[in-house]
Amino acid sequence: MISVEGLHKGFNGLHVLRGATFRVEKGELLALIGASGEGKSVLLKHIPGLMRPDQGRVRVGGQEVGQLWGRELERLRSRLGFLFQNGALFDSMTVYDNVAFPLREKLRLGETECRQRVAHALEQVGLADAGDKLPAELSGGMARRAALARALVAEPEIMLFDEPTTALDPMIKMSILKLIAECHRRFGFTGILVSHDVPEVFGIVQRVAFLHEGVIRLVGTPEEVLASPDPVVREFMQLEAHGPGSRLGAWCGATQIGPQPGSRGIGHEKAGP
Repeated sequence: MISVEGLHKGFNGLHVLRGATFRVEKGELLALIGASGEGKSVLLKHIPGLMRPDQGRVRVGGQEVGQLWGRELERLRSRLGFLFQNGALFDSMTVYDNVAFPLREKLRLGETECRQRVAHALEQVGLADAGDKLPAELSGGMARRAALARALVAEPEIMLFDEPTTALDPMIKMSILKLIAECHRRFGFTGILVSHDVPEVFGIVQRVAFLHEGVIRLVGTPEEVLASPDPVVREFMQLEAHGPGSRLGAWCGATQIGPQPGSRGIGHEKAGP
C-alpha cells in the first residue's frame, strides 16, 4: 500500500533523509521509531505530499505521490487520515465541528449524514457527550481522542500518526495506544505510527522500522527488533531499557496491549478543562 524508495530530503544544506526505503503492506500497522531529530516526521509528511523529496519516490496504492498535483493529489489525500502532533484541533470550533470538518470540506456531505457520522465517531472514541465543547475545555487525552475521531470520520484507507501521545502522562498514553489498536482492528486501515513510546507501541503494531542517520536501518517484527544483533539498534534499545522506569524490560513479558484486569477500557476519561 505504501512504498518509500531511496528518499532523500535536506534543508539549508542539512541532509535529514539519506535514502530511506521501506514498505507497508495493506492492512498493516507499522511503527516508525528512532532517536529525536532523525527525521521521522519529515519522512511521514512525504506520504500525503505535504513535502516533496529531493530524490527518491513515495508510492501510495501504486501512485507516485511526487508526480501528483491539484485534483489528483486531493483525490489521493481523500484516502488518508493524518493525526498531527498535539492533535491540531481548530481552537475556534467545537469538537463536533472539528470532527465534521473533513466531511463538509472533503466529502461535501449533507448535515444529516454529517450528524450521524460525527455522533458515531465521537461515540467510538468515548466522547459522545463532548461535541459542544471547545478544545480549550478538553484535557490533553480528550483532545487527542477528538483529533483521532476527526482523522477517522471519513473512513480513510490509510492512517498516519505523528507522535500521537506526545506530552501525555503514562496512563493517558496507554489509553490512546489502546484506542489506536482498537480502531485498527475495527477499520482495518493501513497505518504508520511515528512514536518515541518504545516499547509501548510494540504491543499494537505488526512491524517496526528503525530510522537512523537518514536511512531505515532495520525493518522487522517487534520481536526481531528486540533480538537484533545490529549494534546501533541494540544501543538504541538499551537506552530505552535504562530510561525512566526501565519500560523495555517490563514490556518483554507482555507483547500485546490490551485492557487490564479491573480496567474500564478506553473512552472513560472524564470531561473537564
